Amino acid sequence: MSIDLTKDAAYADKTPYELWQQSEAIPVYKGLGIEDLRTVSLGPWKRKGAMGAFINMLGAGRSCDAYVCEIAAKGQTLAEHYLFEELIYVVKGRGATTVWQEGGRKQTFEWQEGSMFSPPLNTWCQHFNAQGDEPARFVALTDAPVMINRFRNLDFVFNNTFVFSDRFSGEDGYFSGKGEEVQSHRTWDANFIADVPGFRLLEHSARGQGARGILLHLSANTISAHIEEYPVGTYPRAHWHGPGAHILILSGEGYSFLWEQGKKRTRIDWKPGSLFVPPAKWFHQHFNPGREPARYLALKPWGFTYQVEDLVKTLEVEAAGGTQIDYQDQDPEIHETFVQECRKRGVKVQLKF
Repeated sequence: MSIDLTKDAAYADKTPYELWQQSEAIPVYKGLGIEDLRTVSLGPWKRKGAMGAFINMLGAGRSCDAYVCEIAAKGQTLAEHYLFEELIYVVKGRGATTVWQEGGRKQTFEWQEGSMFSPPLNTWCQHFNAQGDEPARFVALTDAPVMINRFRNLDFVFNNTFVFSDRFSGEDGYFSGKGEEVQSHRTWDANFIADVPGFRLLEHSARGQGARGILLHLSANTISAHIEEYPVGTYPRAHWHGPGAHILILSGEGYSFLWEQGKKRTRIDWKPGSLFVPPAKWFHQHFNPGREPARYLALKPWGFTYQVEDLVKTLEVEAAGGTQIDYQDQDPEIHETFVQECRKRGVKVQLKF
């Protein structure tokens, strides 16, 4: 399918991004969530030379998208570059990625299940599966919808030769995994994280009792991520924010409530590999009635390193001008349901309020 976004998108019933996406001819998943990224069905993706599927959840709100890519055993993707940011998390398998600037020296680093990294903006990139008997699969968050809708020119987005040397100039050790903790902002600044499920977290009681977490900033991006973890028998306060936070469950089994203010709650049951995206200004609350700590990774189209977004106060309760519902102010049915879920599993409720 050949498309001219400047012409074909004018007065169309689809955005320029949606027209491009249609031309890619791979599955597109919509709704609120996906049960398991590790097993979701994919289709042949000519652009990448691999298998893939788009994830366009309702909660993305055209601010971002996600995709799943699977590389065959001993296989590799095609080399490509593009003018949008992405964060990549390895869902299964192990392999390596090579990154380089046009005409520059190539850098290769290895990854495994649980690794996260971000090719710097508009660098050339190619992924390799190091396994001889199993496919490797990763999920990526991108801001492609914003960039494609804004410029409406695929040659500009996918064939632009501009080098962002301020982000990456081929320096040695860029993907070594070394990072820096910015304690005042509860942020880990790095370019590669080898083991997200095992990453050391900081106390994060502003979100809920016993909570731990950390913000992640990679490759001078505007988009970012964070990890949060909740002990057995606990749950954080409900809160809302803008669109696009893709929540990927790393450990534990439990459920979340999503709801628009004044409307019925939607329940999503989750386990490792589940992904869901709360829509903009929908309250959401995550519950751990399971037998192990529940940890999730949130991939987000905004960040806290560069103040380019109008961010709401998600760590403050409503009485203090924030977007969190304090435990004492929540619907009593929420806690009653949690007590019942813990009782089913023989788990003691740890919350006190």
